[in-house]
Amino acid sequence: MDPLTGLLEGPRARGAFMIRACFDPPWAVRVEDRAPLTVMLLVRGEAWLLPDAGERILLRPGDLAIARGPDPYTCADDPDTAPQALILPGGECHYPDGRPLNGVMDLGVRTWGDRADGGTVMLIGTYRMRGETGGRLLDALPPLLSLTADVWDCPLTPFLMEEIVRDAPGQEVVLDRLLDLLVIAALRAWFDRPEAEPPGWYLALSDPVVGPVVRLLQDDPAHPWTVAALAAKAGVSRAALARRFTELVGEPPMTYLTGWRLALAADRLRDTEDTIGAIARQVGYGSAFALSTAFKRAYDVSPQEWRTRAA
Repeated sequence: MDPLTGLLEGPRARGAFMIRACFDPPWAVRVEDRAPLTVMLLVRGEAWLLPDAGERILLRPGDLAIARGPDPYTCADDPDTAPQALILPGGECHYPDGRPLNGVMDLGVRTWGDRADGGTVMLIGTYRMRGETGGRLLDALPPLLSLTADVWDCPLTPFLMEEIVRDAPGQEVVLDRLLDLLVIAALRAWFDRPEAEPPGWYLALSDPVVGPVVRLLQDDPAHPWTVAALAAKAGVSRAALARRFTELVGEPPMTYLTGWRLALAADRLRDTEDTIGAIARQVGYGSAFALSTAFKRAYDVSPQEWRTRAA
């Protein structure tokens, strides 16, 4: 498994919220939904993204922005336009004075706003859950980032425009996968930008020694890995591997493996009905007790408590 793909397994879209937002100026929407990841692709017009802290961003046609929750922000035609709608967790939509707005601005299948052929059109996809494995990826992103049309080309835009308003069997799954493709393409482009700060594991992938080791740990976390075994696979000494891995990734190999195993366990506790013992074996622990001890040390709750809270 490619590590970027592996880390995207955490926040991978499952019933993601996707809409086509259409507005005529003046318009402004305040977003306080605390979503872990929201992708905005501008198709027509202009839009300002205004975080409560940090630099504002102007989007033009073809530009894409990613907002990493839970920080709130405002999306508007102009920085001075007052919000006319408030988006809250769970897809709740209110007027600024608190009156419910759900349904008032519906314009058809996954279309929302003033009018369907408004001067500003934006495709928006929101991931509802934050996975623990994906958390390692999301934590490497700024709260708000953008990619302009001159630095990246998105061939998915025409397809998304067509599919987002289609009402057909299985369409939610189609849109989930399209959203995943859009995010993967955007993150690749972002991490290649000079202003990006890719996580250590991402940079380490190009290293001839550490890259293969990271892939081994990602591909087979249940294997009883040791530094010696990993060093033998990489063709270097234990000391050389430990030093280089720590230098590039930011933590020793076994610490990285432990974090990855526990993150996988956390997501499987949330997403499956497997027993704790079965999950322990899947991620490389010999027993439910061993996993529980390590899990509580890292997450301050037992695996069962984690599962109950996630439910």
